[in-house]
Amino acid sequence: MLDKGYIQVYTGNGKGKTTASLGLALRAVCAGYKVYMGQFMKGRDYSELMAPSLLPGFTLEQYGSPEFLTGEPTEKDYERAENGLKKIMEVISSGEYDVVIMDEINTALHFNLLKTEDVLKILDAKPEKMELVLTGRYGKDEIIEKADLVTEMKEIKHYYQKGVPSRRGIEN
Repeated sequence: MLDKGYIQVYTGNGKGKTTASLGLALRAVCAGYKVYMGQFMKGRDYSELMAPSLLPGFTLEQYGSPEFLTGEPTEKDYERAENGLKKIMEVISSGEYDVVIMDEINTALHFNLLKTEDVLKILDAKPEKMELVLTGRYGKDEIIEKADLVTEMKEIKHYYQKGVPSRRGIEN
């Protein structure tokens, strides 16, 4: 168990927010901690879905649709996000995990799938010895204010601009 846990936010338009949280998860599991990652807005077959079978102590669940959200969210999108937030609250309340990652929750907030006040309640419910990580573009000011550590990923150059598609094991 951690001596003290903090709230971390990885946001910005650059690549690496989920990747950074997965790096933290790997480090934590290798130190003997239990990690839970809930992926908001993700329901596709990403490479990290293999991690629980390779890393004892790492749990990953997706709360999103297999399709990227474009335009207006559907009722199902709202339902998935709400169910994900309820699951996160259960996980935090259980005391079973040392690190909890809410992947793409900032993006879910941006699309108004969740209310900022509800996410702030999660942050307030965080046990003293639990690390809580929030990722995704569009980090809300209220979330950033509440966090202990905020990192903004800034895109300087990206090969997507040259037409390089997402690569399995690198971007997905």
